[in-house]
Amino acid sequence: MAKMWAGRTEGVTSKLADDFNSSIHFDCRMFKQDITGSMAHAAMLGAKGIITPTDADTLIEGLEGILNDLQSGALEFDMSCEDIHMFVEQVLTERLGDVGKKLHTARSRNDQVALDLRMYLRDECDTVMGLVKKLVEVILIKAGEYKAAIMPGYTHLQRAQPITFGHHLMAYAMMLLRDLERLSDCRKRINVSPIGSCALAGTTYDTDRYFEAEKLGFDSVCMNSIDGVSDRDFCAELLSAFSILMMHLSRFSEEVILWCSWEFKFVELSDEYTTGSSIMPQKKNPDMAELVRGKTGRVYGDLVSMLTVLKGIPLAYNKDMQEDKESVFDACDTVKMCLMVFAEMLSGMRAIPENMKKAAQKGFINATDLADYLVKKGLPFRSAYKISGELVRKCIAENKVLEELSLDEFKAHSELIEDDIYSEIDLLTCVEKRISLGGTSVSMVERQIEFVKNKLSI
Repeated sequence: MAKMWAGRTEGVTSKLADDFNSSIHFDCRMFKQDITGSMAHAAMLGAKGIITPTDADTLIEGLEGILNDLQSGALEFDMSCEDIHMFVEQVLTERLGDVGKKLHTARSRNDQVALDLRMYLRDECDTVMGLVKKLVEVILIKAGEYKAAIMPGYTHLQRAQPITFGHHLMAYAMMLLRDLERLSDCRKRINVSPIGSCALAGTTYDTDRYFEAEKLGFDSVCMNSIDGVSDRDFCAELLSAFSILMMHLSRFSEEVILWCSWEFKFVELSDEYTTGSSIMPQKKNPDMAELVRGKTGRVYGDLVSMLTVLKGIPLAYNKDMQEDKESVFDACDTVKMCLMVFAEMLSGMRAIPENMKKAAQKGFINATDLADYLVKKGLPFRSAYKISGELVRKCIAENKVLEELSLDEFKAHSELIEDDIYSEIDLLTCVEKRISLGGTSVSMVERQIEFVKNKLSI
């Protein structure tokens, strides 16, 4: 069958070439955006007198019919068509005859595909931001629930200082806030209309690009027609934002995986979001967290694929740019699924505060507080640091924790130590003393929760 672009050539290509060239099997997901964009274009053509108002109304009505039929299932995609744009135009022409052929006046597939992609990714960006907000809301609930649950904070994966589980969770809330800011900022650059750029040089028709942009919800229009059809920065930027978001989810997943191991046993995941072993009946595997961690590499690959496609192509449009869609579509699908699963998994997660506290006690993470205590008594910090380290060494040798040492044992290392040492190195006291902004005290965790709630306006 001859193609709609037949003219310069006979428009007949081999089956192999058709299969290689076709994109409808993946760009058909943009049918709503393609048809909506075409309706706005028809309205503009009619408003400017490029076609008659009657023809414009007929086109819009015909496009609405196609949209309704696709959504209801009355019309199926013809996978022999080259792409979604050709499919819609072909069906429209079959239904309307010569009037249908007027739709493509004053536009090219080059600006049309750029328009569809921007509209699609704008919607996807909104969806992802909504899912990120839902995950943050789950974190806020958990952080409030465990704002006083003491656990060891780590550096180098070594027990370092006492914190609360709520404080630790809020660190991820802050990361996700930044992800929301990046996505929101990226959306601004997505929301620029390329329609009217045509193939690359604009058009001889007296079009109104702002009319179409406003009708389609764009903030502005691309001011250079060559850039309008060849720009895919917005795809790379969105994939970059997605990659950072997935990196945060992967770090969170790694900690969940560690926490639910028998070596830590800080948390218990619900049965709904774990799996068993085919041979080991005792196993309860954190497969969802592991998959999120693994799928992070997939999204990174989508970003690298996009950058590699774009890095060597001259202006303006080149067929290489058809390769922009599968990677960005894959990333959108992956990120959305990971966010949905992670939020549900986290919602069903139960912390085990008693295990966290035991780990904190055995880690001597109040040693810094012991040194601070001596400094407040008048000892230089380095001297206090040395005494604190000696007491830790003594505890390790005797299989004790600092709280179990007698006052005499403390005094053997420094006469400055009094009975108040026990309250000073109590883990709850250590946590509650950290009242600096952003710190781990209960009051500061509550303040962080309120800060995030205000940011999200919830």
